[in-house]
Amino acid sequence: MDIPRIFSIMESAHRIHNPFTPEKLATLGAVLRLEAGTRVLDLGSGSGEMLCTWARDHGIIGTGVDMSQLFTEQAKLRAEELGVAPHVNFIHGDAAGYVLDEKVDVAACLGASWIAGGVAGTIALLAQSLHPGGIILIGEPYWRQLPPTEDVAKGCLANAITDYLLLPEFLASFDHLGYDVVEMVLADQEGWDRYEAAKWLTMRRWLEANPDDEFANDIRSTLTSEPGRYAAYTREYLGWGVFALVRRLS
Repeated sequence: MDIPRIFSIMESAHRIHNPFTPEKLATLGAVLRLEAGTRVLDLGSGSGEMLCTWARDHGIIGTGVDMSQLFTEQAKLRAEELGVAPHVNFIHGDAAGYVLDEKVDVAACLGASWIAGGVAGTIALLAQSLHPGGIILIGEPYWRQLPPTEDVAKGCLANAITDYLLLPEFLASFDHLGYDVVEMVLADQEGWDRYEAAKWLTMRRWLEANPDDEFANDIRSTLTSEPGRYAAYTREYLGWGVFALVRRLS
């Protein structure tokens, strides 16, 4: 069980596998008013930066689940590095359908809603592990501006314009699901640049170290095309944010 190899290569040097900077992760922890002992579940936990830094800074107790063996091992090493290994548990496994027996205070899925067929399904999955009144965190893309054509949407690595919504419409979609939006933290341009551009140096270093690998041509092609594609499409049209939701009382 693992993620596609190209992502393991491109993001092998990333601590955060989305357009958030460390400062944005810290902001998210602060605005959620996390207290010591808060239990957090993170489905698609990547290299564990959110749970590890929140355990260090807020005293949370966390469980992370991720399909990537590499990222899960990196998460465990990060927990040791920050001295929080007794407080966070990282599981190499499929987050799809994963439900904790012991309910948590915060249940998160940042950028991996494919695990339950989309945003609505992922919210329903997270809710199964959540205390009543607990907070769900969803990290998802949205359109900063609507692409003028379907080709532009595909340049943003979407299948179609309808894959994402403008921010006001996206916020309204949570209302339709019966949830109050109680906080949001949005990625900025620097976060996008750091997430995307960091992949390019990683790919170049990988090519230098693995010139004869059977995957080298794919990485070479991706490195050649990605800077221009990102600058022309994703950087102009796509936003990303984490949205905090609480089930409506009535």
